[in-house]
Amino acid sequence: MPALDSKAILEGRKPGSRSYGLLIGIFVSVLCTLGMLGYLLMAGLVTGGVSGVIGFLVSLVAAVIPVAILIPLILMLDRLEPEPGSMLLFAFLWGAGVAVGASFILNTAGMQLGTVPLFGADLGTFVSTAVGAPVVEESAKGLVLLVLLWRRRYEIDSYTDGVIYAGMVATGFAFTENVLYFLTSYFEEGFFGMAFTFVLRGLIGPLGHPIYTAMIGLGVAYAAMRRGPMRLVAPVAGWVAAVLLHALWNGSTIFGWYGLGAAYLVLFFVLVAIIGVAVQDRRRQVAAISYYLPPYTPTGLVSPADIRMLSSMGGRRAARAWASRNAGVRGRRAMQDYQLAATELALLHQRLDRGVARPNWEGRRDAFLALMHVAREAFLGRVQAPAAPAWAPSATDSGFLRRSDFSHVIAQAQARRGFSGPPPQAPPGRPPVR
Repeated sequence: MPALDSKAILEGRKPGSRSYGLLIGIFVSVLCTLGMLGYLLMAGLVTGGVSGVIGFLVSLVAAVIPVAILIPLILMLDRLEPEPGSMLLFAFLWGAGVAVGASFILNTAGMQLGTVPLFGADLGTFVSTAVGAPVVEESAKGLVLLVLLWRRRYEIDSYTDGVIYAGMVATGFAFTENVLYFLTSYFEEGFFGMAFTFVLRGLIGPLGHPIYTAMIGLGVAYAAMRRGPMRLVAPVAGWVAAVLLHALWNGSTIFGWYGLGAAYLVLFFVLVAIIGVAVQDRRRQVAAISYYLPPYTPTGLVSPADIRMLSSMGGRRAARAWASRNAGVRGRRAMQDYQLAATELALLHQRLDRGVARPNWEGRRDAFLALMHVAREAFLGRVQAPAAPAWAPSATDSGFLRRSDFSHVIAQAQARRGFSGPPPQAPPGRPPVR
């Protein structure tokens, strides 16, 4: 298999290049995350000594649990065209470090220097919680989405992509914030108070931050996928919606459990709407695959059967299992590259029709086709007769097969249909159809 930088092709980079801006962003975010966690550890040590350190460690473990649940759920929304892992990591770490750190400083300063002196202790704390915190926190989380819109707008192909990145930054934010809240509850009310806070924040309302920030993600996705003046308004509208939802949840506590229940119901309906958007995006992506890939059938890289395989998650899983049987782990990885390159090729044409394709899109198209070709050579493997793909009605209905490898299968099929004679061969002087 010729050497191709498949990761660079799929991420839209020049082969062999590195995204130093992304690496710097990850590095800075890691430092901020470690700084926040180190601050909380020192606060626990100063406040409670050994007991405080134990409280911090328990809080840290408790905060990991919602993250372990949320991230797989978020990624399930975008299995057809998964986003680059490095960008998802950057979004998560930004939320866990930069956004939390900035919010902690600004919220504390705003309460101590603004709302409390102006409104008094009780009302000032409520105003800061219900108004100040939503504005500051959604701005800090949304900033990274604007950075992605500026630097990586061509990675955002659907509204679901915006929700994915928003969900990752919000989950990172909630992780560090939960450590703070759990540790505070531990010092104020002991392990019982920590357990109650864990149930409330980690089990009952873990989707709060992802739902708020998803509004900004939807606005940013609109700006990435559309032209015209509304693309400038959409991120701002998303930010306003995020702040309002966040303020609704924070402010509902003044009305007790009834207020909390009403806010929870509103967020539930918003979540259902987000899932509906993801479902519609999946249908649009499948439609793009079915519409834009058939013209590439003459290349031999795809066939109608292969396009049907690419259009369903079950078909994709079956194809990866088939490639794994033929060529092991290397084959499975090559099939994943093939599937993602084919999907990106369809979405590239979709962006072209919308008028938002990147410059030199032809070079990106050719890179996808080259990756599909090289990947196919890898997952065919070196066995004498690869297993026929289950999704293809017959041995020659898939672009993954060499007719010469399946002469015995073709002969058997012809015999069952009443034909006789040798299996079809490639024309003299030409290589077998691939």
